[in-house]
Amino acid sequence: MAEKKVMGPASYFPSIEKKYGQPIEHWMKELKKVSKLAHMEQVAHLKDKFEMGHGHANALVAYFRSKNAG
Repeated sequence: MAEKKVMGPASYFPSIEKKYGQPIEHWMKELKKVSKLAHMEQVAHLKDKFEMGHGHANALVAYFRSKNAG
């Protein structure tokens, strides 16, 4: 049986962990601190505070928001 390919924002997770040296859980905790901000404000937070690339920041925010909707 073939292994299911990871799709969507989570497909960025291995490269995010490798490039920034932190597990995804670290970034989820960081985003929880700014959870009241709008999507692009959260992206800007990761880019400004951690010098994260736009694609990686956007993927983390999209994933975070999908899991914390409501």
